[in-house]
Amino acid sequence: MFKKKRIMYFSLLLIVLLASGFTNISTKPHTLYRVYLKGESLGLINSKEELEKYIDKKQEEIKKKYNVEKVYVPAELDVTKETTFDNNVKSVKKIYEEIKDKSPFTINGYIIKIKGLETTSQEGKKIKGKSQNIYVINKKTFTNAIESTVKSFIPEEEYNSYENNTQKEIEDVGKIIENIYIKNKITIKKDLIPVDKKIYLEEEDLSKYLLFGTEEDQAKYTVQVGDTIEDVAFNNKISTQEFLIANPELQDENSLLSPGQEVTLGIIKPQFSVIEQEQVIFREEKNYTTETRYDNDKYVGYNEVIQAGVKGENKVTQIVLKVNGEVTNRTTTNTEVLKEPVNEIIVKGGKQSAYAGGYGSAIATKGQWGWPATCSSVSSPFGWRWGYLHDGTDIAGCGYGSNIFAAQAGTVEVSMKKTGYYAGGYGDNGEYIVINHHNGYYSLYAHLCPGCRAVKPGDYVEKGQVIGGMGMTGAATGVHLHFAIWNGFPYRGGTALNAMAFY
Repeated sequence: MFKKKRIMYFSLLLIVLLASGFTNISTKPHTLYRVYLKGESLGLINSKEELEKYIDKKQEEIKKKYNVEKVYVPAELDVTKETTFDNNVKSVKKIYEEIKDKSPFTINGYIIKIKGLETTSQEGKKIKGKSQNIYVINKKTFTNAIESTVKSFIPEEEYNSYENNTQKEIEDVGKIIENIYIKNKITIKKDLIPVDKKIYLEEEDLSKYLLFGTEEDQAKYTVQVGDTIEDVAFNNKISTQEFLIANPELQDENSLLSPGQEVTLGIIKPQFSVIEQEQVIFREEKNYTTETRYDNDKYVGYNEVIQAGVKGENKVTQIVLKVNGEVTNRTTTNTEVLKEPVNEIIVKGGKQSAYAGGYGSAIATKGQWGWPATCSSVSSPFGWRWGYLHDGTDIAGCGYGSNIFAAQAGTVEVSMKKTGYYAGGYGDNGEYIVINHHNGYYSLYAHLCPGCRAVKPGDYVEKGQVIGGMGMTGAATGVHLHFAIWNGFPYRGGTALNAMAFY
């Protein structure tokens, strides 16, 4: 009796539902597929496979553009099997029309993730590197673009010799590449790529992006009569190295430019760091020391060289580290003395004239400036690089704590440890010294080792006098001296000059 009443109850309920318009309710459960886009239900379909085939059929344009055989559903689309009484089934065509403009379809390809590197700003602050994804259809497009970019920083012949293990051993002087690698962590994963992403099809386009950080055309310049590579680069705020990378048809900075020739003025912004480690062996002049003796029977201003100085010669072995073609550190591993220097001996007058006063105003000219370090390896010259002016000359390879000398006689204006911008200009100098030469020129010595400053403000120093020791305090990636000559006080209205023009 109870069973009959229950059957009658459900029959009555079904009649009421049908009368109320619920015509898509089944009396038996069945299996359908529910489509979700970004978590929102779009409805039910009979077959997931049917939807996938329909999308693939309709997207011939995508297949042609990317030269692929199949187009897949959007990454944000989810199709799940569902057991339901609902008979309200949508056509795959209707579902397609709902999703085609809301979420991008996908194709097979590769996602390359380049992890960003932590860097240090000019102010000495740590900056977290920005990671990025690059998308390609063919993995070879990326590997070829990577190799092409690396060869922008390393001469192709040298790179190929390293790769093929055919480098010649150093017999006397020369260099050999010990290692080449990319510092960033790079991962490559085969996956479905949304077609609204920038997908690189040509390795040339990807190489351009990896080198310049953009696919936009770089600025052009038409060569004028008398132009040199060095002049064109400096006047357009790029380094000669950047200029040569942007114009690979030019062999070196001594290559001749022709009037009317069009060259590229691209600022290099590499998307990864290429590390090159070299062993370099070279001969280096060893500066002589000037010994000053005073004769009080002679007036101030009297100078006589009683023994000419003769430079010595060393054979130096260094490990040179380059990042994207720029030398960032030199470490001397061996020094062989080939010839000892002969010291210069000068006799100066010590007798004061009634008209003598101050420090004089004679301007030291080329050849009259003393070298500020015990070695002569320039790791980074004065000039524009990476979009900013490197206002000094970096000298490296002398060794931690090695002597730093006053380039000219003068008064110490600054001797301190400083972090952050110095008077709105140069970045973190670490421990540094500024000398006033009383002729309009000032010299600056930065990144000295902790506690190595041997002079204080107000001290008068002679040319060649030891004022400190080489170090890497402040914003420095290796042991070196940042040496600068200014016309006017540094960063307080003065103008930075190329110190090498004084030697």
